Amino acid sequence: MAIRNIVYEGDPVLAKKCRPVTDFNPRLHQLLDDMKETLAKADGAGLAAPQVGVLRACAVVMLEDGSYMEIVNPTIEAASGTQEGPEGCLSVPGRFGIVMRPNKVKVRAQDRNGEFFEYEAEGFTARAFCHEIDHLGGHLFTELVTEYIDPDEYYAETEEQ
Repeated sequence: MAIRNIVYEGDPVLAKKCRPVTDFNPRLHQLLDDMKETLAKADGAGLAAPQVGVLRACAVVMLEDGSYMEIVNPTIEAASGTQEGPEGCLSVPGRFGIVMRPNKVKVRAQDRNGEFFEYEAEGFTARAFCHEIDHLGGHLFTELVTEYIDPDEYYAETEEQ
């Protein structure tokens, strides 16, 4: 495994739509392994392939228990409820904003071997799935921000309430 370089806002790769994965081979496995290692080192909640300069439809999302889920060719099959909360991005360091997302999602994806599966998530994990799947379509969270915030102040205010 290897740590990959994360690309930053302004890099054209982040604005491009990813191509579907069709070859579930050792190169894909290496990419997913590298993405997990890169995500762990960066201490993020998710990482999509374009964030490491690869235009393939795959991402890694951290789950509630701290494990990582690999999603290849993911789609959101169902969404319900709404949540408004802070988001940041490894490709947009130092900027955080309030974004509206579904509170629950059902994601359909393939694993590293091409097997289809579905996963239901809510709360922060649903937010992470939506955020990473947006990356695969060439979109950053900054397109959805209603207000930029200082996360320390935001969480301090939230704790006071």
